[in-house]
Formats: sequence, C-alpha cells, structure tokens
Amino acid sequence: MTDLIAVGAAFAPLVVVAVLLVAFLWPAERSMPVAWLVAAIVGVAVWEMPASWVAAATVRGGLAALEILWIVFGALVLLYTLMRSGAVDRINEGFASISEDRRVQVVLLGFFLATFIEGVAGFGTPAAVVAPLLLALGFPALAAVVAALIGHAVATVFGAVGTPIIVGYEQPLESVEPTIAAEGLSVGTYSASAGAWAAVFNGVLGVLMPLFAVGMVVYFFGDRTERSLAPIQGVVPLCLFSGVAFAVPYALTAWFIGPELPSLIAAMVGGAVVVTALRAGYLEPDDTWEFPPREEWPDHWVGSIEPGQNETDASSDAGQSNSMSLLRAWSPYLLLVVLLIGTRVIEPVAAALQGDAVASVETGVGTLGIGPSLEWAAIFGTELGGSIGWAYVPGTWLVVSALLAIPLFGMDREQVAGAWREAGGKIVSPLIALVFVIAMVEIMLTDAHLEAAGVTAAAAPDGNMIFVLADATAGVLGSAYPMIAPAVGALGAFIAGSITVSNITFSAFQFEVAQNLGLPTQLLVGAQSIGGAIGNVIAIHNVIAALATVGLVGKTGRVVRLNLIPVAYYLIVGGLLTTLFVYVLFPAVV
Repeated sequence: MTDLIAVGAAFAPLVVVAVLLVAFLWPAERSMPVAWLVAAIVGVAVWEMPASWVAAATVRGGLAALEILWIVFGALVLLYTLMRSGAVDRINEGFASISEDRRVQVVLLGFFLATFIEGVAGFGTPAAVVAPLLLALGFPALAAVVAALIGHAVATVFGAVGTPIIVGYEQPLESVEPTIAAEGLSVGTYSASAGAWAAVFNGVLGVLMPLFAVGMVVYFFGDRTERSLAPIQGVVPLCLFSGVAFAVPYALTAWFIGPELPSLIAAMVGGAVVVTALRAGYLEPDDTWEFPPREEWPDHWVGSIEPGQNETDASSDAGQSNSMSLLRAWSPYLLLVVLLIGTRVIEPVAAALQGDAVASVETGVGTLGIGPSLEWAAIFGTELGGSIGWAYVPGTWLVVSALLAIPLFGMDREQVAGAWREAGGKIVSPLIALVFVIAMVEIMLTDAHLEAAGVTAAAAPDGNMIFVLADATAGVLGSAYPMIAPAVGALGAFIAGSITVSNITFSAFQFEVAQNLGLPTQLLVGAQSIGGAIGNVIAIHNVIAALATVGLVGKTGRVVRLNLIPVAYYLIVGGLLTTLFVYVLFPAVV
C-alpha cells in the first residue's frame, strides 16, 4: 500500500466531518455518526482491524463520552439552579451597577462574567447566558453576541472545570502512554503539564482579549458616520489591567493546582481585583461611552427581542434576586472551589476518590469493576478497556454544590425540578455527538493497542491513522510546523464547536508531529489549545446558539466574519509564540 493511499484513508473521517458540518451545515449529532462509520470502514478495510476491536474502541469512546457528559450535566445543573433561584440575575446586577459606561460593561460582563461561566459550565454556555444579559442592559443584539463570544475565548482552554484537559488531552494520549512513561510521567501528569503550558500561551495572548472585545464593540457599533477606535483610548488601562488580573491567577492555578480551576479562579480573583479598583475610583474612564440613539441602529443589529427587555430567565424570582446579597449569590461557586481544591490537594482524599475497583464481575463481554470508578476491562475479549471515574471527576462535586444550593436559596420543588430538567435536556445532542466523535478518534488510535496485543496485519499501514497523518504533516511542513500548530486546534474547534472535541481529535496528532520533528511534545500539545480556544469564537453552533438567545437568528455569517479579526490575531501571534518557545526559550522541555 502506498503512503499516499494510507494518508488519504486516514484523512477520510476528518474530511467527512468538515464537509458535513461546514459545507452542508449538518448538526454534529448527525455528522459524527457518519464520520465514525467512515473511520470504522477504513479501520477494517485498510488497517485490517478485527470487527471486535472496532466495537471495543467504540465502547471505549462511549465510556469517555459519558464521563464528559457527567461533568457537563453537573455544570449545567449548578448553573440552572442559580438561574432559577435568581442568583445569576443578582450577579449580573452587581456587575452592571458598577458603571454605566458600555465599554466597562463589556469588560465586566463580556469578559469576566463570560470567563467565569466558561470555567463552571463550558460547552457554549457563556455566550448563551451573557449575550442576553448584555441585551437586557441595552446592547444591540449583534454587539452582545460578538462581545460574549470574544470575551470567553481564553477561558475555554480549561472549559467546564478542566474537561478539555482532563479528557481532551488524557483520552487520546493514552495511545502513547509507553512513550510518556519512558519520561517518568503518567498520562495524567503529562496532560496537566501540557495544560500548564497552554495556560502560559493563552495567558499571554489573553491579556489583549478584553481590549479586542471592547474595540470590536466600539468600532462596529459606535457612530456609523465615522467609524473610529478613538473611544477605546479611555479604557486601554482598564482593559490591559483586566487582562493581566486574569492571566496571572490563570497561569499560576494551572501550574500549582491543576486544570480544573484556572478559568474559574482567574475570573473570580481577576474580577474581584478589577471591581475593587473601579469602586475605589481607579481605571474608570473620564467620559461615558454610549451606543448611538436607538433609531439610528441598522436592522441587522437587532432581532426579535428589543434591547432593554430582560428575558433572560422568566422563571427566576425577581424579588429574591433583588434582596439577595452578592456573597450569597456567589456562595455555591465558592463552595465548589473549596470542594475541588480539597479533593485534589489533600492526598488521602484524592487517592481514595481515584482508588481501584473494590468488586469485579466477569461477564461475556469483559470484566466490570465497581468502586470509585466504574471500569470495563477486556471489552469484547480485546486488550481495550475504559472507565468512568465518577467519584473524582468534577461532575460529582458540581452536583453536590447544586444540591447544597437548594436549601441555601430556599428553592421550592418546582424550581429544582425545572433546573434539572433544563440541564438534562441540554445534554441530549452533545451525548450523540460526543459518543461518536470520541469513538471515531479511538478507532483512529487503535493500531497502537493492536500491536501491544500482538494482533498484526501485514498489509496494514505502519502506525495508526493519527500517526500516519502526523508523519505526513511533519514531512511536508518540517521545522515550520510550530507556526501552524495552533491553526490545527482552531480547525477542530471550528468544525466541532468544542475545544474538548478538538483536543480529543488532534492532541495525539500534535504529540506525534512533535515526536517526528524532535520537538518538545508538551509545547505542541499545549499549542493545540491556542487554536482550540479561539476556534470557539467562530464555531458555527456556538454562534447559532448565542444568536438564538437574543432573537437574532440568521446572522451567523456576519458574526463569523467579524470575529475573524481576533481569530487572526490569536493564531498569528500564537504561532509566533509557539515557534519562540519551541526553538528558543524552552527547547529542552519534554
């Protein structure tokens, strides 16, 4: 078999994803099963995988998807619990009361509140929550969507309590576990280290993101007779201070605590520092910037919901929101931070939650282990296995925080049931998409497990599908590859609408390219998240979801075109940073 045929076959599932999602605009829940089927056919026909191994890889992917969805469900339950109780409205009021200047509101809500919500919920939630809040304050609908999408980008690196790293890196990198182990690292430790480098990359790039968010709103939604960036001059100190106030705790948390909390702590600490400075009279602009009069707005700025109407959550108790203290409104998230730090930093607790199965049952389809994690070994008689670490993963502690919030806010049964129903309804589409995309990637990585089990196929290509793609890419681009490494992550996020899915798809690819070129693998895997983060700004289903919340359906192309400006900055400077780190500053990193 020629190398060209092998590369084309390995590339086929990704081409199918791109064509169906981007060209035909199929939703992910329809596109991903087709892509999985193509990967399965390629695996059997070209890589000569036994059908039992394809089935086992699919089940393994399904288990990983369920673990992700447990995190997502917990995050959404907590968020909707706070929304139903009125706590989110109170948090929003607290931000909005600080300044009437629209530029300052973009920083406080479009950046800090959006990054906070990304840190606790992820999966497109920030823009869908923050955009209608900005709309309720009087922003044009289009401006609200643009600001919310740009503002949350840097926080997506760690998404919903670390999911893009905990699952997005670890799951695919298990295929190269022997190589990582040779460096004296576990896959989990290696992934956390790569995530820390991702925090450095995105922390540096993210310093300018508040300025980009404000600049986009000022330039495109200011006086239409003379578009100008002059109004941002008054808030440049605030924007830069906000970027640094976020980036410092963001990077420090990633390095010294782990991937679960960087976005959450950075938003809370940075936001508190900036709010304190503003209340003390520092960084507040001398003048107050406002949008043009409502009658001068073009039609495409506004949708079916008129700015100033608060339709963010009709079910919340407005009276309760107004009387609730900010500390009480924030308390479930403060509790979540304590629980996550405690379960990760206190060694005996962390060890107990990650312990081995305490009981096992032999079945005709493998060995089922029950304990702090649910394990399925020897799936369908193969060497493949998978697990769901229900006791340790953040989903459990998100649900605990949501349950504790019920008596804290004095919620009734109807409010609680509504929050849980809404959270459950939101994970149906991601369930289908995630199961099949992770199953597809597992098939593309399965060759390594086949070799370890002694299952060989003489005519099959040398190496799994991801390895073949990485080898071809390294051969074509050579030493110039670090410059475009972030673009690979952006492509994945744009296509799939999720940095987690992008990481699952391309983390092993970045690792293999780095290995082939003799470059630091942690840096290129970390650079994957540069593109994965900014790709969310133009991910089609994220944009559509945000537009729907402000009654502006049908303006997807306009939003994507506008947001290509910060995307270009992020990818170009991110590529330069990656190249500088790889060849000059940190060439000795593993």
